[in-house]
Amino acid sequence: MNKIEKKPQVSVIIPTYNRGWIIKEAIDSVLAQDYTEFELIVVDDGSTDHTADVLDSYRNVIKVLSQKNKGVSAARNRGIAEASGKFIAFLDSDDLWLSQKLSAQIEFFTQTPDALICQTEEVWIRNGLKVNPKKRHKKPSGMIFEPSLALCLVSPSAVMIRRSLLEIVGNFDETLPACEDYDLWLRISCRFPVYRIDTPLIIKRGGHEDQLSASFGLDRFRIKAIKKIIESGFLSKRQYAAAVKTLKEKCNIYAAGCRKRGRIDEANYYVKLADKYLGR
Repeated sequence: MNKIEKKPQVSVIIPTYNRGWIIKEAIDSVLAQDYTEFELIVVDDGSTDHTADVLDSYRNVIKVLSQKNKGVSAARNRGIAEASGKFIAFLDSDDLWLSQKLSAQIEFFTQTPDALICQTEEVWIRNGLKVNPKKRHKKPSGMIFEPSLALCLVSPSAVMIRRSLLEIVGNFDETLPACEDYDLWLRISCRFPVYRIDTPLIIKRGGHEDQLSASFGLDRFRIKAIKKIIESGFLSKRQYAAAVKTLKEKCNIYAAGCRKRGRIDEANYYVKLADKYLGR
């Protein structure tokens, strides 16, 4: 019986777009897991390269979904909708898992039945070389909402989530072309602990040309995510104050960048937004 016919405990979802040059390595890292009660769903988000040819060679052991290009959020959400496991794990198509990744997380959930989400530590590779994350990138464990405001402290490739959690907080926001994971982690971490397994079990690779970088324009999506969570009604008084403080900082930085580029109306909008929630 092949993996796609088994009753899976875990649904692994890989969204991909024009990653024919690297997607095979991601798939193979999943198929090499020492835990085998999973299904692997690859969502091809309208690739125009040879991604489809690569995926064709795996059709006996994985589930391939194809759609018009709608972005990574829509691709992940399509995978979630088709998933049958009670746990969901994501893998970006340029990252890799070590062989114990799934088994370590299943063991964690078995020993911590109240937990809804956990992530592992990771190894960073940039342009083929191992790099050490800075201290500010250190992943905390537990109620991580406040430190997560400044920068994203959860990696999609590192998490495993009980499906029931997504039924509570919702899926990825398809209106966000970037920072969609930051948005989801804020919605989760303001209400539930995000646990960390100290062992590095993923290889997070970056530096290639088709990767979204931490560019100037991306901050507007982080600002939108913070605005959403401020207005959600789920924040404690302390969380609310921290979110408003971070919103003001990011708005002021983004507004300054807009002024440098001559986008004065946009700068004025973010200055006003920065002050909107003060004193509430």
